[in-house]
Amino acid sequence: MSDFPRILALESSCDDTGAAVLAGGRLLSNVVATQKVHEQYGGVVPELASRAHQQHLLPVVTAALREAGLTKNDLDAVAVTQGPGLLGSLLVGGMFAKTLALALGKPLIMVNHMRAHILAHFLGDPVPTFPFLCLTVSGGHTQLVVVRSAPDMEVIGQTIDDAAGEAFDKTAKLLGLPYPGGPHLDRLAQQGDPRRFTFPVGTMAGYDFSFSGLKTAVLYFLKKETARNPDFVAENLADLCAGIQHTVVATLLRQLRRAAADTGLTQVALAGGVAANSGLRAALHAEAAAQGWQVFIPALAFCTDNAAMVAQAAHFQFLAGDFATQLASPDPRLKLR
Repeated sequence: MSDFPRILALESSCDDTGAAVLAGGRLLSNVVATQKVHEQYGGVVPELASRAHQQHLLPVVTAALREAGLTKNDLDAVAVTQGPGLLGSLLVGGMFAKTLALALGKPLIMVNHMRAHILAHFLGDPVPTFPFLCLTVSGGHTQLVVVRSAPDMEVIGQTIDDAAGEAFDKTAKLLGLPYPGGPHLDRLAQQGDPRRFTFPVGTMAGYDFSFSGLKTAVLYFLKKETARNPDFVAENLADLCAGIQHTVVATLLRQLRRAAADTGLTQVALAGGVAANSGLRAALHAEAAAQGWQVFIPALAFCTDNAAMVAQAAHFQFLAGDFATQLASPDPRLKLR
């Protein structure tokens, strides 16, 4: 495989600062700096995230180039996440990328963050063939996407309120788990009985999702039970986590099953940070066995926010000549189209 094009990609849409180098579709490096400062606040503080990106970007870029064995002058393009995400965080990454591309006289590529999550499937084998159906689940988004090609994607369903990852984090907070709550809830759910406590599965028309009702149901259920027994949560924590996780997963699979049947697509992909959830992965594989689907899930390192997926999306855009000008600006509400 040719080493052309050599792309440096940056990711700064939320609270992880990433830099990666891809050469000829081959990943040479993928460096991520996480931000621990938000744990004490129970959620991402946008201003603190922006400041941390300013501190982390140069070190992660330097590390990514060093690990790839390249210098900045060897690059053929610079790519960066355009959106969606936190405006301040996107501005920091975008300005760094635009400045570097201008200084080097190299093309600039602006990447849709959600498109990058889906195209992360092409970072390792096996890879899906077009067209395929992708369920993208993260802290800010839940979408069902028909992927006809790298540039041709259609969102056929999405959350009308909370995203799946947001539902995990908010219910975990109600249970007193540390931030980010999703991974803690997943770990405890593996030790619990998912049938002991039942919560409502969101039933939306078409392929859309709703998770706000789950959060409300858990809130009032905990209020009622802790009024009777102040130690209720502590005494039943694993079962509560298992019940919540079962409900979120059941909601996701209900719509995925419907979309797969209606579109006739049997290649089913899972993307986004919540793709790391063990309950969702296990349930998807079980559903695939029952439905005759072929399932694709990226490596765990490419599920959460990272620059490798941005580089992969940029690789397809480079080959298509899809470049941005210096007038391009971050878009915190950028749509997938």
